[in-house]
Amino acid sequence: MPPRHKSIIAYLSANSFSTTASVLRDELGLGEDTFDTATTKKYETLLEKKWTSIVRLQKKIMDLESRNNSLQSDLDNATPSSLSRRNQDPISWLPVGRPRHSLESHREMVNCIAFHPTSASIASGSDDYTIKIWDWELGELERTIKGHTRAVLDVDFGGPKTGILLASCSSDLTIKLWDPANEYQNIRTLAGHDHIVSAVRFISSGAGDLLVSASGDKTIKLWNVTTGYCLMTLQGHAGWVRDVCSSMDGAFLLSASNDQTARLWDISGPTPDNKLVMIGHDNVVKCCAFAPPASYRHLASMAGLKKVPPATNKAEFMATGSRDKTIKLWDARGMCIKTLIGHDNWVSALVFHPGGKYLLSVADDKSLRCWDLSQEGRCVKTLDGIHDHFITSLRWAPPIIKEGSAGVANGEPPSTPKKGTKVVTPDETIRCVIATASVDMTLKIFAN
Repeated sequence: MPPRHKSIIAYLSANSFSTTASVLRDELGLGEDTFDTATTKKYETLLEKKWTSIVRLQKKIMDLESRNNSLQSDLDNATPSSLSRRNQDPISWLPVGRPRHSLESHREMVNCIAFHPTSASIASGSDDYTIKIWDWELGELERTIKGHTRAVLDVDFGGPKTGILLASCSSDLTIKLWDPANEYQNIRTLAGHDHIVSAVRFISSGAGDLLVSASGDKTIKLWNVTTGYCLMTLQGHAGWVRDVCSSMDGAFLLSASNDQTARLWDISGPTPDNKLVMIGHDNVVKCCAFAPPASYRHLASMAGLKKVPPATNKAEFMATGSRDKTIKLWDARGMCIKTLIGHDNWVSALVFHPGGKYLLSVADDKSLRCWDLSQEGRCVKTLDGIHDHFITSLRWAPPIIKEGSAGVANGEPPSTPKKGTKVVTPDETIRCVIATASVDMTLKIFAN
């Protein structure tokens, strides 16, 4: 008698369908003498195990089909010469395969990461209250920094021209400044927020002594890191401000909030001005990013503009990621020009490729996705399962600035290029290295 018949009878008996089980026994000629209670017990869970196995296999098939589609897309858009060029050209580089390093030492989830602008160091902040400094080239832990009394939620390198600093913010309501040149000593603690400080970023230009922070108290604060004073407080969001970043010239800030909006702020004058409120997401807006001028020609086409905005304008296009599982691209009028759909869970972090052609994103679906802006934001690559749990952070390593490469900073060109020309000069300035962090307590380094 096939085991499947016995398992069906055992399942029906275990779930109180005794009449149906009895009818099936009679039809199959399985009496109590050949299929007793003890034997029935052995077959009780077999049917359910088969069902769950089928579900797991179906999920695996779907994942493999998704990966196959991504690889097929790569093949459809590739020629032998383009593949060779892609492997060599930083402008076309995208992460592939397994990471170069998987860094493990944190005892709780890793919330944030930041690359040192000139050395091979990367900082990570965790729910274990610590910051760790790693050598991403060697994959080695360099030191552990202690000082915060609650989870470390964000970190960033930057600061005055006299010396690079590391800034961190925490659930303990404080921001701390650390000196890498002096064994990461805590040189200042900034207090002023009334709730968890969720994001911190150095302002990109000027003297380098400005820092911006975002908090659960619904405010954004601007700080002078030299004096420790809060210079201004920006109010307008109706909910927790989850993320904030500055434009390349430091004139604008972009913020993302639980109130399901993103806001653009002009801080170039003596009085800050809330220029735009971007409405369109259906859930918490978790992350945001300014598009680099290198991407303007692709985004301008997407927005239906006849003329590409000049590279001197640093806040022409923006991107936001949300718990509604979507990414939205916005123009300087606050209009949503494209919604990118593909992630199966909350979008947690975004970064534009320095070459301008791609936008990269990570999410709670444990995947990293690459969106081609030259193809109307089409998803051209998906790396599934790069972590064992939700992905919390994504960063691109700063460019290598060569001496004598005037006009090149942060991977941006001196002017908007003409169609068909390269968008970063020289290409070697792009460092083909990205890092991700996760609830699985690890950092992953992907490098060419």
